[in-house]
Amino acid sequence: MPKLQLLLPLLLLAGAGGVGVSSVLATDEQTFKEAPKFYNSPACPPIPADDFCSNQSINIAMTLDLHYLRGSMAAILSTLQHSSCPENIRFHFISSLPSLHKTILRSFPYLRCQLHIFSPSPVQGLISTSIRQALDSPLNYARNYLPTLLPTCLTKILYLDSDLILVDDVADLAATPLLGKPLAAPEYCNANFTIYFTPTFWSNPSLSLTFAGRDACYFNTGVMVIDLVRWRVGGYTRRIVEWMELQKRLRIYELGSLPPFLLVFAGEIASVDHRWNQHGLGGDNYRGLCRDLHPGPVSLLHWSGKGKPWARIDSGRPCPLDALWAPYDLLVRENGGIDS
Repeated sequence: MPKLQLLLPLLLLAGAGGVGVSSVLATDEQTFKEAPKFYNSPACPPIPADDFCSNQSINIAMTLDLHYLRGSMAAILSTLQHSSCPENIRFHFISSLPSLHKTILRSFPYLRCQLHIFSPSPVQGLISTSIRQALDSPLNYARNYLPTLLPTCLTKILYLDSDLILVDDVADLAATPLLGKPLAAPEYCNANFTIYFTPTFWSNPSLSLTFAGRDACYFNTGVMVIDLVRWRVGGYTRRIVEWMELQKRLRIYELGSLPPFLLVFAGEIASVDHRWNQHGLGGDNYRGLCRDLHPGPVSLLHWSGKGKPWARIDSGRPCPLDALWAPYDLLVRENGGIDS
């Protein structure tokens, strides 16, 4: 488990020698280099490359969006680089643009992955405008539908956002005990839970009792271990959709896709150590100012919030912690240079 004081030299070393440049790959206005191939350690169980149903593999779901593609590339690279069994990882990409999957495969030609097409039509009429336009993208709601998008042979999935990097073995996160709960995530019980819902919600006698009898805490939906079987049986997608339908009528929250998850799951999830989601590094949803890490060990850094490390680096005004993301950046500069 890397400690905070070890993170920077670890990542700078990874950036110096861990990413070889074997070719240059372009998509629209972005050009990426090819990442190296990573191999299993001797202790890893052998899994056929075309087996996407093995309970020994680590299944990861991520969305692919053109605006966040650079972040997705870094997230994939960091996951593989720090894994003891990278060949046993199966990526499940959710996207409305098949071309982005092809771009991923050009940078990671050895990657064991599948593309699952997400149609925005089921959710478009349910989205309410939020405090930040990026939160209104239909793809931001794809996590609501993972159990129907993914193969039915899968029993568990690790969902990861695109604006994060791992600095520890993802197998440790994927092995989180779910304890009979539909999902697991780091909980933050010191956060002011009331701010995620409007006065309309709290002033309604029936709605304000939603969390009665539940030890409800805030959790970030960018890192979740999900029991797909329990989700399907419990009809959790339908429950989320019902809250979104109510939101269209009453305006009970302001912040995109997070509040419906809190309404359905808060107080009913298995806990994950905070080291697996050092979130908020992108600042708040208005200005995206620089933030420090939370105290304690770090296994995953997450730039949730308005400020994204690639955008701040390109602007010439990076935050100090953006230097931890930079070694995983596969972008090739327009002048022929290569990032990191």
